[in-house]
Amino acid sequence: MATYEILIADDHPLFRSALHQALTLGLGPDVRLVEVASIAELETRLDEKADWDLVLLDLNMPGAYGFSGLVLLRGQYPQIPVVMVSAQEEASIMVKSREFGASGFIPKSSDLSVIQKAVRAVLDGDVFWPPQAFEAVSVSAEAKAASEGLASLTPQQFRVLTMVCEGLLNKQIAYELDVSEATIKAHVTAIFRKLNVRTRTQAALLLQQLESISSN
Repeated sequence: MATYEILIADDHPLFRSALHQALTLGLGPDVRLVEVASIAELETRLDEKADWDLVLLDLNMPGAYGFSGLVLLRGQYPQIPVVMVSAQEEASIMVKSREFGASGFIPKSSDLSVIQKAVRAVLDGDVFWPPQAFEAVSVSAEAKAASEGLASLTPQQFRVLTMVCEGLLNKQIAYELDVSEATIKAHVTAIFRKLNVRTRTQAALLLQQLESISSN
Protein backbone atom coordinates (compact mmCIF):
# COMPACT_ATOMS: atom_id res chain seq x y z
CA MET A 1 0.00 0.00 0.00
CA ALA A 2 1.47 3.33 -1.10
CA THR A 3 2.13 5.92 1.58
CA TYR A 4 1.15 8.75 -0.78
CA GLU A 5 -1.32 8.82 -3.65
CA ILE A 6 -0.91 11.73 -6.05
CA LEU A 7 -2.86 12.81 -9.13
CA ILE A 8 -0.86 14.48 -11.90
CA ALA A 9 -3.20 16.55 -14.08
CA ASP A 10 -1.43 17.92 -17.16
CA ASP A 11 -2.20 17.66 -20.87
CA HIS A 12 1.48 17.47 -21.92
CA PRO A 13 2.71 13.83 -21.85
CA LEU A 14 6.34 14.97 -21.71
CA PHE A 15 5.81 17.10 -18.62
CA ARG A 16 3.67 14.42 -16.95
CA SER A 17 6.53 11.98 -17.36
CA ALA A 18 9.01 14.56 -16.00
CA LEU A 19 6.83 15.03 -12.90
CA HIS A 20 6.45 11.27 -12.62
CA GLN A 21 10.22 10.85 -12.69
CA ALA A 22 10.83 13.64 -10.16
CA LEU A 23 8.30 12.21 -7.70
CA THR A 24 9.38 8.61 -8.12
CA LEU A 25 12.98 9.63 -7.46
CA GLY A 26 12.05 11.96 -4.60
CA LEU A 27 9.49 9.81 -2.79
CA GLY A 28 10.72 6.34 -3.72
CA PRO A 29 8.47 3.28 -3.74
CA ASP A 30 6.08 4.87 -1.22
CA VAL A 31 4.18 6.81 -3.86
CA ARG A 32 1.35 5.89 -6.24
CA LEU A 33 1.07 8.30 -9.16
CA VAL A 34 -1.92 8.52 -11.48
CA GLU A 35 -1.87 10.74 -14.57
CA VAL A 36 -4.82 12.51 -16.24
CA ALA A 37 -4.85 14.78 -19.29
CA SER A 38 -8.10 16.76 -18.90
CA ILE A 39 -10.49 18.17 -16.30
CA ALA A 40 -13.05 15.52 -17.28
CA GLU A 41 -10.53 12.72 -16.56
CA LEU A 42 -9.57 14.43 -13.30
CA GLU A 43 -13.23 14.56 -12.20
CA THR A 44 -13.67 10.87 -13.06
CA ARG A 45 -10.73 9.95 -10.84
CA LEU A 46 -12.04 12.13 -8.01
CA ASP A 47 -15.49 10.55 -8.35
CA GLU A 48 -13.90 7.13 -7.91
CA LYS A 49 -11.80 8.19 -4.94
CA ALA A 50 -11.82 11.42 -2.91
CA ASP A 51 -8.93 10.85 -0.50
CA TRP A 52 -5.94 11.66 -2.69
CA ASP A 53 -2.99 13.13 -0.81
CA LEU A 54 -2.26 15.73 -3.48
CA VAL A 55 -3.32 16.99 -6.91
CA LEU A 56 -0.70 18.59 -9.15
CA LEU A 57 -2.77 20.72 -11.51
CA ASP A 58 -1.61 22.31 -14.75
CA LEU A 59 -3.05 25.80 -15.08
CA ASN A 60 -4.15 25.49 -18.71
CA MET A 61 -5.98 22.18 -18.86
CA PRO A 62 -8.51 21.13 -21.51
CA GLY A 63 -11.96 21.68 -19.99
CA ALA A 64 -10.85 24.52 -17.71
CA TYR A 65 -10.93 28.28 -18.03
CA GLY A 66 -7.74 29.43 -16.36
CA PHE A 67 -8.23 29.06 -12.62
CA SER A 68 -11.66 27.45 -12.89
CA GLY A 69 -10.17 23.96 -12.45
CA LEU A 70 -8.54 25.02 -9.18
CA VAL A 71 -11.71 26.75 -7.98
CA LEU A 72 -13.82 23.69 -8.81
CA LEU A 73 -11.42 21.39 -6.94
CA ARG A 74 -11.31 23.61 -3.86
CA GLY A 75 -15.10 23.86 -3.85
CA GLN A 76 -15.82 20.16 -4.30
CA TYR A 77 -12.83 18.55 -2.58
CA PRO A 78 -11.56 21.03 0.04
CA GLN A 79 -9.74 18.24 1.86
CA ILE A 80 -7.33 17.62 -1.05
CA PRO A 81 -4.36 20.01 -1.33
CA VAL A 82 -3.76 21.33 -4.85
CA VAL A 83 -0.43 22.58 -6.18
CA MET A 84 -0.55 24.57 -9.40
CA VAL A 85 2.01 23.79 -12.08
CA SER A 86 2.50 26.24 -14.92
CA ALA A 87 4.83 27.60 -17.57
CA GLN A 88 3.27 31.01 -16.85
CA GLU A 89 5.46 32.33 -14.08
CA GLU A 90 4.22 35.91 -13.65
CA ALA A 91 3.63 37.14 -10.12
CA SER A 92 -0.08 37.71 -10.91
CA ILE A 93 -0.54 34.02 -11.75
CA MET A 94 1.05 32.93 -8.47
CA VAL A 95 -0.91 35.47 -6.41
CA LYS A 96 -4.19 34.31 -7.96
CA SER A 97 -3.27 30.66 -7.32
CA ARG A 98 -2.79 31.51 -3.64
CA GLU A 99 -5.94 33.64 -3.50
CA PHE A 100 -8.06 30.87 -5.01
CA GLY A 101 -6.93 28.25 -2.50
CA ALA A 102 -3.92 26.40 -3.88
CA SER A 103 -1.30 25.08 -1.44
CA GLY A 104 1.61 25.91 -3.69
CA PHE A 105 2.96 26.73 -7.13
CA ILE A 106 5.65 24.96 -9.14
CA PRO A 107 7.01 26.80 -12.20
CA LYS A 108 7.53 24.38 -15.10
CA SER A 109 11.09 25.68 -15.44
CA SER A 110 11.94 24.25 -11.98
CA ASP A 111 14.59 21.58 -11.68
CA LEU A 112 13.80 18.19 -10.16
CA SER A 113 15.02 19.10 -6.68
CA VAL A 114 12.61 22.08 -6.47
CA ILE A 115 9.68 19.92 -7.61
CA GLN A 116 10.57 17.32 -4.99
CA LYS A 117 10.95 19.95 -2.26
CA ALA A 118 7.59 21.54 -3.12
CA VAL A 119 5.69 18.26 -3.14
CA ARG A 120 7.35 17.07 0.05
CA ALA A 121 6.42 20.35 1.82
CA VAL A 122 2.74 20.12 0.86
CA LEU A 123 2.51 16.42 1.72
CA ASP A 124 3.87 17.38 5.16
CA GLY A 125 0.97 19.82 5.58
CA ASP A 126 2.91 22.95 4.66
CA VAL A 127 2.72 25.21 1.59
CA PHE A 128 5.26 26.00 -1.12
CA TRP A 129 5.33 29.42 -2.80
CA PRO A 130 8.00 31.13 -4.89
CA PRO A 131 8.72 34.69 -3.63
CA GLN A 132 6.66 36.25 -6.47
CA ALA A 133 3.49 34.81 -4.91
CA PHE A 134 3.72 37.50 -2.22
CA GLU A 135 4.11 40.50 -4.49
CA ALA A 136 1.54 43.28 -4.23
CA VAL A 137 -0.77 42.15 -7.00
CA SER A 138 -4.45 42.73 -6.40
CA VAL A 139 -7.10 40.21 -7.39
CA SER A 140 -10.21 42.00 -8.65
CA ALA A 141 -13.44 41.87 -6.68
CA GLU A 142 -15.09 40.43 -9.81
CA ALA A 143 -12.61 37.56 -9.94
CA LYS A 144 -13.14 36.82 -6.24
CA ALA A 145 -16.92 36.84 -6.68
CA ALA A 146 -16.57 34.60 -9.74
CA SER A 147 -14.45 32.11 -7.80
CA GLU A 148 -16.97 31.96 -4.94
CA GLY A 149 -19.84 31.33 -7.34
CA LEU A 150 -17.97 28.65 -9.28
CA ALA A 151 -16.86 26.91 -6.08
CA SER A 152 -20.53 26.28 -5.27
CA LEU A 153 -21.22 24.40 -8.53
CA THR A 154 -21.32 20.62 -8.71
CA PRO A 155 -18.94 18.97 -11.24
CA GLN A 156 -21.89 18.30 -13.58
CA GLN A 157 -23.05 21.93 -13.35
CA PHE A 158 -19.50 23.06 -14.07
CA ARG A 159 -19.43 20.83 -17.16
CA VAL A 160 -22.72 22.31 -18.35
CA LEU A 161 -21.43 25.84 -17.73
CA THR A 162 -18.30 25.30 -19.83
CA MET A 163 -20.46 23.95 -22.67
CA VAL A 164 -22.81 26.95 -22.37
CA CYS A 165 -19.77 29.20 -22.63
CA GLU A 166 -18.64 27.36 -25.73
CA GLY A 167 -21.95 28.33 -27.34
CA LEU A 168 -23.73 24.97 -27.25
CA LEU A 169 -27.52 24.90 -27.08
CA ASN A 170 -29.35 23.01 -24.34
CA LYS A 171 -30.28 20.17 -26.71
CA GLN A 172 -26.64 19.85 -27.86
CA ILE A 173 -25.44 19.73 -24.24
CA ALA A 174 -28.13 17.15 -23.42
CA TYR A 175 -26.91 15.00 -26.31
CA GLU A 176 -23.25 15.33 -25.27
CA LEU A 177 -23.96 14.42 -21.63
CA ASP A 178 -26.58 11.81 -22.50
CA VAL A 179 -29.34 13.34 -20.37
CA SER A 180 -32.69 14.96 -21.15
CA GLU A 181 -33.02 18.56 -22.31
CA ALA A 182 -35.22 19.22 -19.25
CA THR A 183 -32.31 18.15 -17.02
CA ILE A 184 -29.99 20.62 -18.76
CA LYS A 185 -32.57 23.41 -18.39
CA ALA A 186 -32.74 22.68 -14.66
CA HIS A 187 -28.93 22.74 -14.46
CA VAL A 188 -28.75 26.07 -16.31
CA THR A 189 -31.36 27.60 -13.99
CA ALA A 190 -29.41 26.40 -10.93
CA ILE A 191 -26.10 27.65 -12.39
CA PHE A 192 -27.51 31.11 -13.14
CA ARG A 193 -28.90 31.34 -9.61
CA LYS A 194 -25.60 30.32 -7.99
CA LEU A 195 -23.59 32.69 -10.18
CA ASN A 196 -26.15 35.50 -9.82
CA VAL A 197 -26.41 35.99 -13.60
CA ARG A 198 -29.39 36.09 -15.96
CA THR A 199 -27.96 35.30 -19.38
CA ARG A 200 -25.50 32.94 -21.06
CA THR A 201 -23.35 35.90 -22.03
CA GLN A 202 -23.09 37.03 -18.39
CA ALA A 203 -22.16 33.48 -17.36
CA ALA A 204 -19.43 33.37 -20.02
CA LEU A 205 -18.05 36.74 -18.93
CA LEU A 206 -17.98 35.58 -15.33
CA LEU A 207 -16.03 32.46 -16.25
CA GLN A 208 -13.56 34.63 -18.16
CA GLN A 209 -12.78 36.45 -14.88
CA LEU A 210 -10.73 33.37 -14.03
CA GLU A 211 -8.76 33.26 -17.26
CA SER A 212 -5.10 33.06 -16.40
CA ILE A 213 -4.01 35.63 -18.97
CA SER A 214 -5.75 38.44 -17.12
CA SER A 215 -3.38 40.20 -14.74
CA ASN A 216 -5.71 42.69 -13.03
